[in-house]
Amino acid sequence: MSKTLIYVLIGIALLLIIYNATLINATAPFEGESIVAVIGIVAALCAIVLLLIYWTSKKIQQSLDEEDKK
Repeated sequence: MSKTLIYVLIGIALLLIIYNATLINATAPFEGESIVAVIGIVAALCAIVLLLIYWTSKKIQQSLDEEDKK
């Protein structure tokens, strides 16, 4: 997975967070349709964390491969 694709996926997740934040009812955030928006925000945050973990693991793998070549 390329760096550009990871940036695009993180951008999409951020857009989903912003969109779902507009759907939350401030007076009752855990009732009705607001709970769906909260779940959507949490899911998008999880996706971002997973992408960052993947990106970090790729960096570590590249540095290990460079050490093996020396």
